[in-house]
Amino acid sequence: MYFFIIYLCGIWVFCSSRKHLLITLLSLEFIVLVLYLSIYFYLCSFNYGLFFVVYFLVFSVCEGSLGLSILVSMVRSHGNDYFQSYSVLQC
Repeated sequence: MYFFIIYLCGIWVFCSSRKHLLITLLSLEFIVLVLYLSIYFYLCSFNYGLFFVVYFLVFSVCEGSLGLSILVSMVRSHGNDYFQSYSVLQC
């Protein structure tokens, strides 16, 4: 139940903050971390193998590095990470 409340808090932050790209990426990483912990505890409670947790962690690290590289390229091209300062059609 606690993981569900924490997950909903992460979804709320993701939906409510649309000003900065960095805050959006941090809330997505928070959601992935909560999902990782909930899957880990779920698999440990049934004594399953934890190889799926390693795969999930690898994909979440790849997702985080991709988001960070997109953030760096947008800051280099536009100068900041505000969503209002650039159009999606120009990128």
